[in-house]
Amino acid sequence: MTQLGRRLMGALGILVFIATAAASGSTAGAQPSGDNLKSVAVEAYIYAYPLVTMEMSRRVSTNVAAAANSGSRAPMNQFAFLRTYPDASFTDVVAPNADTLYEILWADVSKEPLVIHIPALDGRYALFPMLSAWTNVFESPGTRTTGDAAQTFAVTGPGWSGTLPAGVREVKSPTGLFWMIGRIYSDGTPEDFAKVHKLQDGMTATPLSQYGKPYTAPAGNVDSAIDMIKPIGEQVNALSGTDFFTIFASMLAQNPPAADDAPAVAKLAQLGITPGQPLDTSKLDPSIVAAMNAAPAAALPRMKAMFTSAGKVQNGWAIFTNLGSYGTNYDLRAFISLIGLGANLPADAIYPATVKPFDGSKNYVIHFASGQMPPAEAFWSLTLYDKRQLFYDNPLNRYVVSQRSSFVKNADGSVDVYVQHASPGAEKEANWLPAPADTFSLIMRIYRPRETPPSIIDGSWTVPPVTPAGQ
Repeated sequence: MTQLGRRLMGALGILVFIATAAASGSTAGAQPSGDNLKSVAVEAYIYAYPLVTMEMSRRVSTNVAAAANSGSRAPMNQFAFLRTYPDASFTDVVAPNADTLYEILWADVSKEPLVIHIPALDGRYALFPMLSAWTNVFESPGTRTTGDAAQTFAVTGPGWSGTLPAGVREVKSPTGLFWMIGRIYSDGTPEDFAKVHKLQDGMTATPLSQYGKPYTAPAGNVDSAIDMIKPIGEQVNALSGTDFFTIFASMLAQNPPAADDAPAVAKLAQLGITPGQPLDTSKLDPSIVAAMNAAPAAALPRMKAMFTSAGKVQNGWAIFTNLGSYGTNYDLRAFISLIGLGANLPADAIYPATVKPFDGSKNYVIHFASGQMPPAEAFWSLTLYDKRQLFYDNPLNRYVVSQRSSFVKNADGSVDVYVQHASPGAEKEANWLPAPADTFSLIMRIYRPRETPPSIIDGSWTVPPVTPAGQ
């Protein structure tokens, strides 16, 4: 479902908010009190969490002078290309994958469109989803939607109108900030990486005013005050309530709320937050400041609890078939921003995730019956994450098992994947997914899930349980 038409631009958003408030008889800025005020602050925190997480991610990811030849960081409006899979030192995004090479672009189109070119894919699976500042996927070019041919399109921001050059189609972003998280599949060999590198080198991002002219991207601005080490999720969660809402308010002018967000915007007004206006917390009533600062401790456990309610739970796995486009499901949107910022649309990928953390002092096994590997038209993988939702540093540098793994099969053709801290033995090590000694979790990725049986979409295929070894 496109997010176009769900977004309001500029003054129109404020008009809808005013009309909604008037129809309900509410007064913008009316202040609740006591427990109701605390509840409003918690709801506002959950509503705001994706936008703040996106901004904190952008700050870290673009805080470099130039795009490196290999890495996930580049200045605004410039591509960063990961030339190999992320390893255990990668902390820019929680729950990264080790199946595809990333093409990462943070862009600001609030003042000028950005023209993006993607070369012909030559039969290789790829997708290049673009997320609004609120984390909704508003366009997903790639194998499934646009095929293999080369393409050039201009991403335009809210309120932009104009004429584009011949051969350049328009893609409208509902927010001034957007994030493209390209993924090109690779088998992980140096030879195949080199082929993907050629595709990456053919990708360009050019401001419309410079399109068709010789163009050299400017150097980026580096802010030494930005923490480039601590995982972004930890940075967001450590913000005081007032700092959190100050960042949020600063983002609203160029990243307008959706039309359906009018009730949420009304609640923001009760906290002194108005889209398009900066927030000065020193001028707020002390009770509002107290509610803001209490909000993170109350909201974060609620967000984490979404594991058991966001999707259906089967065999200890939460299966989400409604990601990437969230509407007014703010709890789900915040939850996904918390555990894995940048989720795809379900037509592109489904991500079963284990509901409860596992104890690394124990040994576990996942049994795939013969012919019952995950049904994917593109590829599947099973990735282990430590308690920070990052890769676990292990002697094999193995963070994932997938369809490219050389599994040792049982006599009946089935496969057992061993998930444990210590090696299961040389004869089983090909099927070993190393785990830390403390807690860990698992996420399965099924890219372009099969639509006909066996399929996770219709429930004719289910993810097997993670069971203690020996049971």
